[in-house]
Amino acid sequence: MGTAVTLVKDSVPATRAARSAATAKTGRPGRPRENLAGYLFMSPWIAGFLLLTAGPMVASLYFAFTDYNLFNTPRWIGFDNFTRMFDDPRWQKSVEVTAKYVVIGTPLKLLLALGVALLLAQSRRGQAFYRAAFYAPSLIGASVSVGFVWRSLFSDDAVVDRTQSFLGFPVGGWVGNADWVLYCLVALTVWQFGAPMVIFLAGLKQVPRELYEAAEMDGAGPFRRFWNITLPMISPVLFFNVLLETIHSFQIFGSAYVVSNTSCGPADATLVYTCYLYQQGFKNSQMGFASAMAWMLLLAVALVTAVLFWSQKKWVHYEEGAR
Repeated sequence: MGTAVTLVKDSVPATRAARSAATAKTGRPGRPRENLAGYLFMSPWIAGFLLLTAGPMVASLYFAFTDYNLFNTPRWIGFDNFTRMFDDPRWQKSVEVTAKYVVIGTPLKLLLALGVALLLAQSRRGQAFYRAAFYAPSLIGASVSVGFVWRSLFSDDAVVDRTQSFLGFPVGGWVGNADWVLYCLVALTVWQFGAPMVIFLAGLKQVPRELYEAAEMDGAGPFRRFWNITLPMISPVLFFNVLLETIHSFQIFGSAYVVSNTSCGPADATLVYTCYLYQQGFKNSQMGFASAMAWMLLLAVALVTAVLFWSQKKWVHYEEGAR
């Protein structure tokens, strides 16, 4: 027994010495074969990233400074595509429509998501069914088929038109009305509030119940509890949802393209930025100008993201050491 223990003790330094020698020989404590296997498993993703993401991005950056129509060799023109944007009234219209959509649609979507999350955070019968039912539109809302259904609902003499006429304020179909069609798109994005609702619900579950009990004992009403406890505690989740939904709103394309019957109208009323980019790149074969538009959109989203990150210092509250 004592001899076995002595042999084990003596073998420990030898094993450590062998490991140190292997580490000194390879230059790293890792195992080369395992690392090679890891890179092999990652190779499909790496190849896809280089060929389908990084490569096209580099190519589009080059095309943004050229006159390229998909058929001829790109011709370098410098910043002409970018200066041309600011003189293009349709580009200015697309910026205006997109900004209006983001400013109206994103807050409404988040308000509805937070309101429903507050209701579902309370224990009630059928809670799982309600969560699934409210989340379902987020899974199918971006599909082309839903866009066709939405256009049918808001067309002339359709369900929405008849309901408005019955209630006494007929405005006709929203799809064919330049003053209302953008609000049709806003209604569609608000209907897809399920994803931010689930994130809000997860944040609400993390708020300690003791805080509400203490505030209730101090005489705080529901509004004060919500304003002084709920909002500060879920502010990181709120910031995440605001950031994510804002970026998504800038990228709207499918619903605007389908609801407007591929025209981005009427009268350019649904000419969101990506819709005009698509028209320039694939309908007018102005791929150089479209690439410049794409990079301008990237810069705009990056600027908005930077502003949101800067502003979070004033209204987002993190736990000590949670940043």
